[in-house]
Amino acid sequence: MDSERKNIVYKSIMLVLITAMLTFMLTTIGIYNYFTKTDKGVKHILDVIIQDENEIVAKEEAGNTIDTVDLQTKLSIIKAYLNNKYIGELNEEDMIQSAIKGYVKGLGDDYTEYLTKSEYEELLVNVTGDFVGIGIYMTKDNNGNVIVIAPIEDSPAEEAGLQTGDIITKVNGEECYDIDLDVVSNKIKGEEGTKVKLELVRDGEILEKEVERRHVVIKDSKAEVLEGNIGYIQLITFDENSAANVEKYLDEFEAKGINKVILDLRDNTGGIVTEAISLCELFVKKDDIIMKSYDKAKIETVVKSKNQNPRDVKLILLVNEMSASASEITTGALKDNKVATVIGTTTYGKGVMQEIMPIFNKTAGLKLTTEEFLTPNGNKIHKIGIEPDIEVKDNPETEEDEQLERAIQELNS
Repeated sequence: MDSERKNIVYKSIMLVLITAMLTFMLTTIGIYNYFTKTDKGVKHILDVIIQDENEIVAKEEAGNTIDTVDLQTKLSIIKAYLNNKYIGELNEEDMIQSAIKGYVKGLGDDYTEYLTKSEYEELLVNVTGDFVGIGIYMTKDNNGNVIVIAPIEDSPAEEAGLQTGDIITKVNGEECYDIDLDVVSNKIKGEEGTKVKLELVRDGEILEKEVERRHVVIKDSKAEVLEGNIGYIQLITFDENSAANVEKYLDEFEAKGINKVILDLRDNTGGIVTEAISLCELFVKKDDIIMKSYDKAKIETVVKSKNQNPRDVKLILLVNEMSASASEITTGALKDNKVATVIGTTTYGKGVMQEIMPIFNKTAGLKLTTEEFLTPNGNKIHKIGIEPDIEVKDNPETEEDEQLERAIQELNS
């Protein structure tokens, strides 16, 4: 009998608890939906925020600020204001993308960024060197101007007469000054066969160019034999098969009895790190260090050459202030291992490596700085660059290539 009475009491207590929990949950869901999904609820939130403004200021002065509120809550408050007050239409997807971009940009790292679907796809295309566009390399200077680094060989941009140093001021009539480079790039891109109107400034003169968007294949390198039986290789970027292409040129030179080579990395802003390592292995003997790198935990990785038969050539390496990243890995390895004489100006100073991570089911990407690299001798590169063995500045007022001429002179000495 006592046992039955205890069971009845237990069941009664449990029923009360379950009822209370369900009531709490339903009330909470109802309140949440009211305050976040109805106009009246949103208005109430706004009213409370406005009424409590003085109290928030007081809390900020006491050190207990609204900044302690989590990101989701802050965005909900902003969204409430926008829904209630903003006179235009809200594009939720664009706002979300911009919010993520801004959040990542808050790191203050120049090379870590959130990539939208189109930006992520473009990055993958650039790695393979095959895309639709007009075919130019661009950058931004410290004054906010969009500068043409160079038109790609055999591209629509080259055919239209775009030149190194041109300032792009307008795209289809829209100003480009002090606008994010990705935004300008997206304005220039478009469907194959369509045209884009560019306004340029060259030597103080305003020019207008209409350029057709076409299929462009980036040639990562080219080679020729210079007077005096000197092999010349220009490597424009480190993309897939760059090292294999350089090796092919070296084989062609060797077949012609050429053992003096100039490798030109001027204006090469980098690319795939593994291609740079493979290129270094063509010249650096087995077990000599190519680079050192350090991750977030300060764990050191040492990359050594695996090539037992490096090329026996007299090598000159040309660099300038735009030689960056993978170009600096190559420069550091060849200089420190004394297998090349470096001629030109101090390199750019990008001594960090990024990892490209597909996220959100591969609908976007995160380019994330994960390691810093040093030269084989342990010299820091980032924001410093690498000084050449022989400093030679190119004079823009002359047609001569002073750096190349000095390289030829050095090989013939």
